[in-house]
Amino acid sequence: MTPQSHFMVVAPLLAGAEAGLRRLLGSMNLNPGMADPQGAVLPFAQFTQLHFARLVLLDDALQADVTVYGLSQQRLPTYLAFMGDCDGPARVLLNELAQRAADGLRRIFQHCQGFAASDDLLAWMLAHDRPLAARYVCWVGRSVQQIRQESALQRALAAQVPRGLPPSGVEAQHIRQDLRDFVDAEIHAGALELTPPEPTPLGWQLAQWAHLLGVPLLGLLLLPLLILLSPWLLYQLRTLERSDPEICPRPDPAALQELQDLEDFDVSNQYTALGPVKPGRFRRRLVTLLLVLIDYACRHIFTRGHLARVQTIHFARWAFLDGKTRVVFTSSYDGSHQGYMDDFINKVAWGLNLVFSNGIGWPRTDWLIFGGARHEQSFKYYQRRHQIPTQVWYKAYPGLTLADLRRNQRIREGLEQPGMTDAKALAWLRLL
Repeated sequence: MTPQSHFMVVAPLLAGAEAGLRRLLGSMNLNPGMADPQGAVLPFAQFTQLHFARLVLLDDALQADVTVYGLSQQRLPTYLAFMGDCDGPARVLLNELAQRAADGLRRIFQHCQGFAASDDLLAWMLAHDRPLAARYVCWVGRSVQQIRQESALQRALAAQVPRGLPPSGVEAQHIRQDLRDFVDAEIHAGALELTPPEPTPLGWQLAQWAHLLGVPLLGLLLLPLLILLSPWLLYQLRTLERSDPEICPRPDPAALQELQDLEDFDVSNQYTALGPVKPGRFRRRLVTLLLVLIDYACRHIFTRGHLARVQTIHFARWAFLDGKTRVVFTSSYDGSHQGYMDDFINKVAWGLNLVFSNGIGWPRTDWLIFGGARHEQSFKYYQRRHQIPTQVWYKAYPGLTLADLRRNQRIREGLEQPGMTDAKALAWLRLL
């Protein structure tokens, strides 16, 4: 199994460089916000271990919200963030990017502070690669190679299957055997590939086990202290929840249209949101702890097709900025934006509240998990207000949803299975 990893290269822009960078990023797209896979600046499709990537400008437009707490607004720089989700170690991909796309990356990063033409490109990207607070991978171990090969297999088999289902399981068995023979011939001729999975890296397995056991062990060590402090912690939480202001105005029509203009060019969409954390050590420590727990669940529980009950997210990440005073969240998901938000409200509103209720202006919660995103209109206004346009977004397998990937995987598994019952053979043909 090839595990997935992530990178997030972040750097502040040079003064006066934003307009030029926006023009350059715009030139990288086929459709608004949708990258040209073979573009001259950054040919994403040539990097076959890359699932998703995005280039996005992170501004401080909502930093004014801190004034509702009586704080003065701090002017923050606009950052360029280059993010990606890939197979294998992110460092390996960054090295490949530095070797094969150096000219384009230098054209991009020359708009950033601290970047010089003479800099070692890989070293500069690694120095600016931010750690993630939490990350989610829909199906750990499902590689770009596997996705593309299984999609090609499905198309090839679908073209061979007779119209209409066979009248009996016995006939289904004959058709399945014919299809197995067909695939063997196509593989022998080089028209199809079904590469066996790579061995799981030992270092990754050891790190997973260390994390699996280490986080609960640390929790057990801290449990007596947390129990002792729990009355005070609950009092602090409820006091803040009762007084924290809500900031959920109707989105500006022009800003909303700018976001919608970047959506629905594919069966999947991107989402990038940014906002300040509520002030005070309590909120900052609480959101840090909650993201540790979310990262733990994503690494060890939600690894096979769903995040809680949501089954449309390919990848997601949470990261801190500016000394944990801001959080950026990104995801790549299937379906429309409206359906994405409804999915969360209906299935995992409590999970949204856990993290995002620590953001300034979130709809008021009770006991951290109640209310909040359940206030549907306020929540939808809030998330659109915090969403920012993604200038460039790349998907390695356009036209394919997570449901397609799972179906194609089941088709391959059924094909490679030595034998199956008549009923299962008939069910397998229905997948085609």
